[in-house]
Amino acid sequence: MTVTILITRPEPEASRMAAEVQALCGDVAVVVSPVMQIAYGGALPDLTGDETLIFTSRHGVEGFCRLSARRDSPCYAVGDATAEAAEAQGLRAISAGGDAGALLARIAEDGACGPFLHLRGAHVAADVAGALRAAGHAARDAVVYDQVEAALSAEARALLRGAEPVILPLMSPRTARIFLAQAEGVSAPLLIAAISRNAADTLPEDVAACVRIAEMPDSPGVLAVVQDLVQVAKRLEGGKRPQ
Repeated sequence: MTVTILITRPEPEASRMAAEVQALCGDVAVVVSPVMQIAYGGALPDLTGDETLIFTSRHGVEGFCRLSARRDSPCYAVGDATAEAAEAQGLRAISAGGDAGALLARIAEDGACGPFLHLRGAHVAADVAGALRAAGHAARDAVVYDQVEAALSAEARALLRGAEPVILPLMSPRTARIFLAQAEGVSAPLLIAAISRNAADTLPEDVAACVRIAEMPDSPGVLAVVQDLVQVAKRLEGGKRPQ
């Protein structure tokens, strides 16, 4: 029986992850049903030219570049994918290779002193600018996109009400909360690939047959967990409990 993976990321990341899953895991079914949509907008503060920009997502890069033609500011990116998105737009990016904690540690290690401008979404898991101010730096943030809630598709709801295991990558605590609010009457055994401990802790104890956390809090880390969970799903289909 085919293992099914439900991807709830916003587009275009959802389609990108679906292609990566198919290439990595082979004979699996993938259902794409985003529970958030990205809406770009907002306003930037006056830029003096001496800011160090901070990006914690590719959407932050896109949102900034839609609002400003400046490409001469140095910037820090939370991870490699975000750094690549910044470089593709002509920005000079330093990747912290991890999460918000790794980002703040890299800034401190480099002795960067700002002023800093965090380009972010309306909903964030960490107050990066606040942490920098607490460390004695001048730091501001600007909302350049929103993550608007979207409804699970009929196909996704039917999948969750079935009897076969479903692998669910969760890329943020907010994604987990939105999914839980919409996923009523779930009967399918859920195998969760969580990007972080914070995302995993959002889940009630009895909601999933198995929850595993990525070693690195990024898309490749989650994909590695998904690959492992494909084997767990196959054991479940054979009547064995997940280990």
